This record gives sequence, C-alpha cells and structure tokens, in this order.
Amino acid sequence: MEGMQVLGLALALILFMITTHAHGQYYSQSVPYESLPERTTNLHFFFHDTLSGKNPSAVLVARPNITTGQSLAPFGSIFVFHDPLTVGPELTSEVIGNAQGLYVSSSQDIPSLVAYFDFGFTTGEFNGSSISVFSRNPIINTERELAVVGGRGKFRLARGFAQLKTYFINATNGDAIVEYNVTVIHY
Repeated sequence: MEGMQVLGLALALILFMITTHAHGQYYSQSVPYESLPERTTNLHFFFHDTLSGKNPSAVLVARPNITTGQSLAPFGSIFVFHDPLTVGPELTSEVIGNAQGLYVSSSQDIPSLVAYFDFGFTTGEFNGSSISVFSRNPIINTERELAVVGGRGKFRLARGFAQLKTYFINATNGDAIVEYNVTVIHY
C-alpha cells in the first residue's frame, strides 16, 4: 500500500510540474512589462478615389434593391477600393502607398459613409507599416475628421485622428481627391 501512495504522490507532483511549466510559458510574474515611449507622427498625403473609367480604383459591390433616385451611392450601397496615396494632389505625383478597404452609404438623408480604411505605406520610413481608420465620414462636408483606431509595423497600437479636406470631386461620376492630415500616436 505504501508503494501506491508514493506512486500517487509522484504522479501528483509530475502533474503539478507540467501545469506550472505550461502556464509559465506565456505568463510570468518575474518579468515586468515595460511600456515603450509614445511617439506622435504627422502624415500628409492625398487619397485618389476613382469610380469612373476602364480601370476604377473603387467599385460598387452591393446596391439596395430599392428605387432611390439618381444618387451615385444610395443608402445601403457598399463599395470596395484600392486607391493610391500620393505626395501631391496630382495622380502623377509620387505614390507613397495605397488605401484598401470599404465604405458603406449609411445615411438616409444626407450623404454620409461609414468607412474602414487601411492605409499601407510602401516607401520611406514607414514602408511596410499601416494605419487603420474606422469612422463615420460625412462626405457632404468639405472638411471632416475620422478616427485612427489601430496600425501595424511602426504604427503598432496606433490611435489618433485624420483631418480630411475634399480637394476635388466630380459630382457626376463620384471621382474624388481628398487631402489627409493625420496625427498618429503610437509606440
């Protein structure tokens, strides 16, 4: 009987050691968390959203099954896009990245979108990094503000805001150029 008790205690000790070791692999009270210093980065670029032509950068993927007049984006419409980001307002200026995402026409009375954008940078100091924007975009206003809710790469744990100003809009086909001034707080 004494051998069985020793075996039971040995098994209990082994299970305790395995459990303790497994928990210690992902969590430790002996290594304190040290936060990195926060940095603030200001970005300036132009967003080119092209709905027209043979090679649009934004396309309508869903439209409501209702009659809503002549609006380019009636309530409930969903667009996806892959738009260039440039240094200047001309499409021929230096491309610094691209914006990918979607926007939904979300207002029944005034033109407004709910937008999810991922701004990926492809050159310079922030090459390979991106910021994420998820916010209401009241496109009828020439100037507006969107929330920066995240990022990756050098913009890990980003937060902040983007101030937008419509530089150009074609009311007939929906093509637009929007100036972005973005303040990003990140680690």
